[in-house]
Amino acid sequence: MSSFLLVSLNIEAILAEITIHQRRKKLDEMTKGKGLGDAYAATLSRMKAQQRSGSKLGMEVSMWISHSERPLHVDELCQALGVEEGSIDMNIENIPAIETLLACTLGLVTVEKSSSTVRLIHYTLQKYLSHNHNLFTNPHSTIAEVCLTYLNFRQITSISPSVRFVSPTPPFLEYASCYWGTHAKREATRSVKALALKLLDGYDKHISSKMLLLCGLPLCHRPFDRADCPTGFTGLHGAAYLGCVDIIVALLEMNKWDVRATDLNGNTALTWAALKGHEGAVRILLGHDNANPNSANNYGQPPLYFAAESGHEGTVRVLLGRSDVNPDTSDKHNRTPLSRAALNGREGVVKLLLGRSEVNPNTPDEYGLTPLSKAAWNGHAGVMRVLLERNDVNPNIANTYRQTPLSLAAENGHEEAVRMLIERNDVYLDTSNKHGRTPLSLAAWNGHEGVVKILLGLNDVNPNTPGVDGRTPLSFAAEYGHEAVVGILLERNDVNPNTPNEDGRTPLWFATENQHEGVVRMLLERNDVNPNTPDEYIQTPL
Repeated sequence: MSSFLLVSLNIEAILAEITIHQRRKKLDEMTKGKGLGDAYAATLSRMKAQQRSGSKLGMEVSMWISHSERPLHVDELCQALGVEEGSIDMNIENIPAIETLLACTLGLVTVEKSSSTVRLIHYTLQKYLSHNHNLFTNPHSTIAEVCLTYLNFRQITSISPSVRFVSPTPPFLEYASCYWGTHAKREATRSVKALALKLLDGYDKHISSKMLLLCGLPLCHRPFDRADCPTGFTGLHGAAYLGCVDIIVALLEMNKWDVRATDLNGNTALTWAALKGHEGAVRILLGHDNANPNSANNYGQPPLYFAAESGHEGTVRVLLGRSDVNPDTSDKHNRTPLSRAALNGREGVVKLLLGRSEVNPNTPDEYGLTPLSKAAWNGHAGVMRVLLERNDVNPNIANTYRQTPLSLAAENGHEEAVRMLIERNDVYLDTSNKHGRTPLSLAAWNGHEGVVKILLGLNDVNPNTPGVDGRTPLSFAAEYGHEAVVGILLERNDVNPNTPNEDGRTPLWFATENQHEGVVRMLLERNDVNPNTPDEYIQTPL
């Protein structure tokens, strides 16, 4: 449908030219994709020339679709366009039908049937509308004002946040709750501020605060009580979460908001701003006399912890700029900002934290995992490189399961991380974990062919090292059907294909039990594999 409309628009633009030469020139431009702007401009001119109500509605639809933060569903857009400025209730009779909206936009807008979302007919139209800033007057403040007017409707404020399901859910509730702040940050008029302050007064009792947290946070971070209410999540918390600096300033000027107030989980407004990486909001809150930059939540996690974990370098830099911020504080599980940044691969944050002399690069958490261990576990080579460049980082510290960074990298198949570690002369290559598994065994167990090749190329790695239960790398690879790894191991003369475990079960026994025909075939093709070796219960592979 959109393709036919584009053709129609192009034809109209061509026929608008007077001479044959000019029409051929326009046709040439169209075939090269250069003339769509003219076609869009002509259609928008015709849209504006409609009767007043049609013209206004057509431009409003175009503005919403081109400036919304996500695609809008049909009922969301219709309800948004039914909101009247200054109204206190939703007038159902003022909500336009989708057929009316489509007619007013003269074919520039269509409905995606598979998702029931409203979209522009072509991605080039989005570019055109974005580059022509004079088409819409203050689009973001307009959208923010509609969202806030809607959220202040009596039909919405009457919904208790304790309900698990809003039935039927007001169509525009989710978008208005989650994105009014995004639009307000870009353009905040006096009217937007007034409506925001009205909403944020008693915010933890408003359904929109719950919707915001449900859409934007994992369960572990939501400050919900047993009734599923966002207890203690005040208007200041909400403005900080959204990063609305102008509104935060207005709230603080009212002198009724405690900057140290905490929600149910013990998070302050500063913590929320740091978690979301709103640098401007962090600066404003830190500038308040009562702000405590080290205020930890119920789990012992201060604002710096969340900023580091999320990789917000600007926010981390602002916090570290304070002389009273502790950069090496540990939470209840002994996890530091550095360890969280390393776990998530936040290379820039790791560099910032290591620039502070108070930061210990080897601090283990309650499971014995150091920052290097966590980076190796997830294969964050950039973070590992930063850590390994330091002389005070120990690459062999094992966790409570006696797994070293090399073991963790090998187990998870991170080849670059493995190479980085084995290049060092001080890394132990063949150490066993709590169950006697070497890095090679762990790599074979999980079928990481590349890591197996790397480790087998080292003289200090024993390809037959058994675990506490007698299992060898070949035994694990055979059990789980990793044919490529089995093939690599069998190519070596020093690999014993018949080594039994403590129960007398050979690699062939495990491959047979788990019905890995390819591995069974590979083993039986060898002359030195005994197909009749029984285990201690006298069970043979057959």
